[in-house]
Amino acid sequence: MQRTIRAAIFSLAAPFCLTNCQTFRHQFVSPASDWQTKIGQLQYRGPKTSLIGEVLVRYSSAGDFELNFTKGPGVALLIVRQDNKFVRVSGPLARGSWSGPPNDAPGRLRGWVALRQLILRSPTQPRLRLTTAHESFSFVF
Repeated sequence: MQRTIRAAIFSLAAPFCLTNCQTFRHQFVSPASDWQTKIGQLQYRGPKTSLIGEVLVRYSSAGDFELNFTKGPGVALLIVRQDNKFVRVSGPLARGSWSGPPNDAPGRLRGWVALRQLILRSPTQPRLRLTTAHESFSFVF
C-alpha cells in the first residue's frame, strides 16, 4: 500500500518538477548597449480590464525581447521576457507568473506573448496595434 501511494505521488510530482527545472535553468540575455529601446504608452483593453500606462520595450537584433508595462512610478503591471524558445510573463495582469515555450502560453497571456512579433516586425512604426479575440493593445512610441 505504501509503495502504491509513493509511486502515485512521484508520478504526479515528476512532471511538475521537470517543468519547473526547465524554467529555472533558462537564462535570458541581459539587455546590452546594442539593443533597441522604445518608450511610450500602451492602452490595454481586456475582458474585465482597461488600462493606459507607460511601456518600455527593449529588443536585440537576435530577437531577444523585454516589455515592461507600468502605471506611474514603481507600479509594475506586467513584465515580459522572451526569446525564440522561451517566455516569462509576470505581474498583476498575468495573475502571478508563467514561464514556458511561447506556443504553450495560456489563453490569458497569448496576446502579451504575441507582442514580440508585432514589435520586431515593425521597429520604426510610432504607432502599433494588435487586436485578438478578447484583447486589444495600442502602442504610441
